[in-house]
Amino acid sequence: MSSIGTGYDLSASQFSPDGRVFQVEYAQKAVENSGTVIGLRGKDGVVFAVEKIITSKLFEQSTNKRIFTVDRHVGLAVAGLIADARALAETARTEASNYRADYSAPIPVRHLADRLGMYLHAYTLYSFVRPFGCSVMMAAYGEDGPELFMADPSGVHFGYYGCSIGKARQSAKTEIEKLKTSELTCAELIKEAAKIIYVIHDEVKDKEFELELSWVGEHTGGRHQLVPKDVHEAAERYAKAALEEDSDSDEAM
Repeated sequence: MSSIGTGYDLSASQFSPDGRVFQVEYAQKAVENSGTVIGLRGKDGVVFAVEKIITSKLFEQSTNKRIFTVDRHVGLAVAGLIADARALAETARTEASNYRADYSAPIPVRHLADRLGMYLHAYTLYSFVRPFGCSVMMAAYGEDGPELFMADPSGVHFGYYGCSIGKARQSAKTEIEKLKTSELTCAELIKEAAKIIYVIHDEVKDKEFELELSWVGEHTGGRHQLVPKDVHEAAERYAKAALEEDSDSDEAM
């Protein structure tokens, strides 16, 4: 960070002379230190893929998940501080539950993104709180078809056809841009998502990782679910085979 931040980064409610809020930038740095998360929106649904870095061989697999089910039709994937992410997931569940109680209907993911974005933004306004150190993706499938949104620690959120957050987000974005996501089904996207995570994972610098996959779409009846074990294993085999093929091509050159 520039030295101009000295004295202007003690509070989330303070602007620097050049109009920056350093506490929000620090929160975004926390997201960039996390494993990569990607979301892909296809023609019949949305898939999430998460690179969950394993920092100890003693950890039990499938714990500390970074994919949450907010409502039956809404999934949420996070990168950044996992404790902050759990708090946001609970807030999202409360919003979804209140909407269902008030209107007797599932919450539109666009509305949930607005509410969660405002909640994130509120934590950048006061000196006695700090911004959330995580970014979130939200996905759903309903009457309007598949939808995918992403919100960062500042509260800014957009709808996407494909997006990435975390350590290797730029590399993942480059890989996503090669795909015509709107023409692919979830069955095809889940393999491509797994492949991207394996491609962008740096084995030299990073430790082992666990791949988390989930989807929501027409084939799941509009419900957000973790990918079945057989589909998960097939996607990992596809990703590893593609990675080996690329390595062989590089060696041949």
